[in-house]
Amino acid sequence: MKKATHQQTKQHNRDLVLRTIFANESISRAEVARITNLTRTTVSDVVNGLLEEGLVEEVGRGESIGGKTPILLSVVADSRYLIGLNLAQDKFIGAIVNLRGEIKEMVEEPVHDDDGKTALDLVYHIIDQLIKKRIKPIVGIGVGTPGLVNTREGVVVNAVNLEWQDLPLGQLLEKKYKIPVSVLNDSQATAIGEYVYGGDHSDNDNLIVVNVKHGIGSGILVNGRLFQGDGGGAGEIGHVVVQENGELCRCGKHGCLETVSSARAVLKHLKLTSLEKAQSTFEAGEAKTTQVVDNAAHYLGISLANLIGTLNIEKIVLTGDMTRFGAKWLDAVNASMRNAALSRLSENTKLELGTLDYRACILGASAFLLLDDYSLLFN
Repeated sequence: MKKATHQQTKQHNRDLVLRTIFANESISRAEVARITNLTRTTVSDVVNGLLEEGLVEEVGRGESIGGKTPILLSVVADSRYLIGLNLAQDKFIGAIVNLRGEIKEMVEEPVHDDDGKTALDLVYHIIDQLIKKRIKPIVGIGVGTPGLVNTREGVVVNAVNLEWQDLPLGQLLEKKYKIPVSVLNDSQATAIGEYVYGGDHSDNDNLIVVNVKHGIGSGILVNGRLFQGDGGGAGEIGHVVVQENGELCRCGKHGCLETVSSARAVLKHLKLTSLEKAQSTFEAGEAKTTQVVDNAAHYLGISLANLIGTLNIEKIVLTGDMTRFGAKWLDAVNASMRNAALSRLSENTKLELGTLDYRACILGASAFLLLDDYSLLFN
């Protein structure tokens, strides 16, 4: 094993200190040293550099526990900005986000059933509008896109709805805008958003976020880090068969989870074009709607049981369009999940609805840029 260079050690210490300050509303140098196990001198040197960069500021004094009252530090939320994109089903949404996940500007554009080039041009159009805003500096772009994504290469391997195949989206955006870009699956981005901003999750928690929209996917976090599997597609549960000889799925197989449990499937089976209409008839107790939504919940619950049996992760969050069916739908999913899973594994599983709606993908895509490396903040 190669020994770390002096520069690598300095960067490691810098990132460790900055991550610790990020994790707290305000914190003293002494407390940073205690948490990181770095010497007070090292912490003081790193903090001085962060103060000079304008990334950290002193925000007052804390309570004394003997001796001087400590000076508290906090991240300067508006010292740098990121762009996050949610390339959702019927519209693309882009936003400028500060370092505390606050959305400062947003642009929405409807998506029509056009070709892949039109979709790519729409991405450029949204970023162009955001770049023109008087919010600087923008230091990175994070994209959450439907489909199978090679995050390491920034390539959208296959996104059926957008007609993208082997599209080097990250490379194209970096070439055009000259700043770092990350590209990941929208369900994985949503999972990061819910993890970082959506609830009470600690640094090393495990979490599954299942995004149930016109398609279905999930994002998996293990010890606070996104788990993508060997090929980047971990959590792609929407195209796993749950009904042999079931309906034809857009992926070419029959009986995928998407064909029974997605918002698209519910609308198709009800012969409706609006989820609002489906929601109102469901809440009114209309028999056909109740049957279709309960059936969708049943098969989703079975798929969650398979995740529990495979991963034994006890926190599961549901997001996406189907959450509009509320507590009744959630209860039906929960009952099906517990009926299908090994009881000793599922008894401690907590199933709940997400809190961030479409913003989770935007915030997660932007946060992903900083999860393991803060270097883009210093360019």
